[in-house]
Amino acid sequence: MTSSRITGVDRLIHALARAGVRRNEWRVSPGLYRLGAAGSDSPVFVSANYKLSFDALREALDGIDCYLMVLDTKGINVWCAAGKGSFGTDEVVYRIERTGLAEVVEHRRLILPQLSATGVAAHEVRERSGFRVTYGPVRASDIKEFMESGKASDEMRLVRFDLKDRAVLIPVEAKSALPIALGASLVAALAGDPVAAAGITAASFAGFAGVPALLPWLPGEDFSVKGFALGGLVALAAAIAALRDDGSSMGIRLLRATSYALLLPPISAFASLNFTGCSTYTSPTGVRKEIDTYVRLMAGMAASGFIMYVAQRVARAAKG
Repeated sequence: MTSSRITGVDRLIHALARAGVRRNEWRVSPGLYRLGAAGSDSPVFVSANYKLSFDALREALDGIDCYLMVLDTKGINVWCAAGKGSFGTDEVVYRIERTGLAEVVEHRRLILPQLSATGVAAHEVRERSGFRVTYGPVRASDIKEFMESGKASDEMRLVRFDLKDRAVLIPVEAKSALPIALGASLVAALAGDPVAAAGITAASFAGFAGVPALLPWLPGEDFSVKGFALGGLVALAAAIAALRDDGSSMGIRLLRATSYALLLPPISAFASLNFTGCSTYTSPTGVRKEIDTYVRLMAGMAASGFIMYVAQRVARAAKG
């Protein structure tokens, strides 16, 4: 038995999950859940045991008497679990048998989220269990309309990845990238280089926040290219600041500006590359190809920039 009511504790858990806190621990127990006054003729919806997926579904089903059959996806959301195989044909068939679903409902219909289609072979489920699979809409919020009309419209089938969808994923990326960025910025600040400190922080934010926010409008198809573009603007500002007369020779200032131009764009590019796992724009093969294409370039630029940065620091100390 479950409820469609989302409590304050639930919303706190959602916020923690979005922030990446104990990311892999927010699960519900696999099994069959009754919602409302579900009976033998009530529809059966299938979901992952990732709490955010489960809660989105049960909240959307408010007022609908039904069953929720929750698969063991190891706490992974529907789309990712379908790609990894844990939201798959075998698990659907196993969960039907495990829950005794055939004895609970008289019909033989399951409603699965559309984003699970990559992992579930509907014809195999029917052959092995007798249950027919129907794919519902992409978003849980469209379920009531889907149930009323009996089919999913083209709009319901569309995978959107708008600003709100992208922005809600930024905290997860920030959790891993921000401590490193702030640590490096602190080192630069303690070394007496506020421009480098500000540049590292800005380049990091550009990568893990700016690229997701501006994704459709940045040049290039690859995330790394978009990161290089946004990081390049940060590097340009830092280079201009480095060229200002600070008492050192023009040669040292040029070396310092060049080091920023080489060091900062790879920071943004690498941070943006991490976002590929959150995006609808990419595929596993595309991500691997992008990593093979750009990571060596990032490493080469960063190493060259670091060498130049150390060189100008040594030169300044020698003249100093």
